[in-house]
Amino acid sequence: MTEQLIKAFKKDAELISEMDSVARDEKNFYLWWLGQSGFLLQWKGKRVLIDPYLSDSLTKKYATSDKPHVRMSERVISPQLLKNILIVSSSHKHTDHLDAETLIPILKNNPGIKFIIPEANREFVTERIKCEGEFPLGLNEGRSVTVDKFTFHGIPAKHNEIEKDANGNCRFMGYVITFGKYKVYHSGDTIWFDEMIDLLKPFAVDIAMLPINGNDPIRKVAGNLNCEEAARLGKAINAKTVIPCHYDMFEFNTANVNDFILEARRINQPYKVLKGGEMLSVTKSPIAEFEK
Repeated sequence: MTEQLIKAFKKDAELISEMDSVARDEKNFYLWWLGQSGFLLQWKGKRVLIDPYLSDSLTKKYATSDKPHVRMSERVISPQLLKNILIVSSSHKHTDHLDAETLIPILKNNPGIKFIIPEANREFVTERIKCEGEFPLGLNEGRSVTVDKFTFHGIPAKHNEIEKDANGNCRFMGYVITFGKYKVYHSGDTIWFDEMIDLLKPFAVDIAMLPINGNDPIRKVAGNLNCEEAARLGKAINAKTVIPCHYDMFEFNTANVNDFILEARRINQPYKVLKGGEMLSVTKSPIAEFEK
């Protein structure tokens, strides 16, 4: 059991203060890792929240089970503090990507917010989040939706299968988000499948946010890319930078980020490792300022 939680780089009021301090920047965009697969993207003062998990709901739920979710890192921010959010997205219905304790206060505190989900999960999402059935914006592979200059493009994810509903809608998804001159990819939870290279390469993404915790059946949960695969996928799709995620949250389902660093360096894939609550400022050519 973790004796001491990994400290956030910045958290709560200090983190909000940092976001507010760069809200008027018209030149760069900013990205904060919120832990697990959660990120907050800010561009021209507009905030997009991606797959946030900001509670202890899973730790409580599985405390007496055969797969206890023992937390490794402290929570970066209380969801009640997140204001002025334009968009929040969920890549699939697993709780660390669709958490009622996180999302309900965020939706309540942000009138006019848009909620982007896989169309296949609409009924499940509206029941969990207690919202009206027509409220979420549903996506599928090959489809896109635009909200105030941010366009989300639907990319299938394999977790551990490319699972679809009766209407052919993907239950697990990633999103390429385009805004201004920038393009970022958040894979959601996925293992490797060869088709993803052809789907993603045309976007020439600036940043790919990829899980690195791997796919070990002994964990009794669906898996993800491992450290080597995440670096290799970034290289295959010509991502200018890879940011690893989905590690250091739960003891039973994590990875050593140093293994990712070694592989990224070996194949010369630019990357940036963020601490929870750490900000990344992205300019015209992010590759120049990132770790290699």
